[in-house]
Amino acid sequence: MSHSYRPMVPPEHAKRIRGWHERAYEEAKAEGAGDQTFAYLGRTLVVPPQVQPITGMSHLLGEAVLADVRADDRVLDMGTGCGVNAILAASTATRVLAVDINPVAVAAARRNAELNGVADRVEVRQSDVFTDVDGRFDLIVFDPPFRWFAPRDLLEAATADPDYRAMTTFFHQARRHLTPTGRMLIFFGTSGDLPYLRHLIDQEGFTAEVIAQEELVKDGWPVGYFTFRLT
Repeated sequence: MSHSYRPMVPPEHAKRIRGWHERAYEEAKAEGAGDQTFAYLGRTLVVPPQVQPITGMSHLLGEAVLADVRADDRVLDMGTGCGVNAILAASTATRVLAVDINPVAVAAARRNAELNGVADRVEVRQSDVFTDVDGRFDLIVFDPPFRWFAPRDLLEAATADPDYRAMTTFFHQARRHLTPTGRMLIFFGTSGDLPYLRHLIDQEGFTAEVIAQEELVKDGWPVGYFTFRLT
């Protein structure tokens, strides 16, 4: 499915986002010689350099997952990365599917599920959005890449989704993978094109409420991070 994406943020904001992205990419390349280990919400996570690390804002989604998941939920963690949200969901739910397009992330998620004692509850698959996902879910968790740029390598692919292809595909197909009472938890921020995310939510007829948010100042500009609960 092709689509032509045009930024919905003002040009000067798009330029600022590009600058932030370049700086973060260069810093990640400089740091990312080996695995990083994170202690996070009572879990231990080992994250290889080509996989999105835990950030200072990750808890906005992680805490929402812990609060929202129910024992009888079938859970899908889309774009699982190091497996973090699948592992959190598996503290309560027994049927969790974690998917990622990045083979390094898939291997890391499997290792982290073992490390945190939930490998029997978490299945990890390589999947381009929903290509290798079957059935319906009571809860879908998605922490999409914030940037619409084309990634230069696997490291950058953790934060860049060219023209928001994956995010757009996700929203177009999500409803057919939700149970009638299913809900979704989506994490996003104004260091991405938030108006475009809201456009996708509206276009697909979801109702969104902000259940967690935090603001910080970056280069003198306020940046907001949000966890949305969609029904």
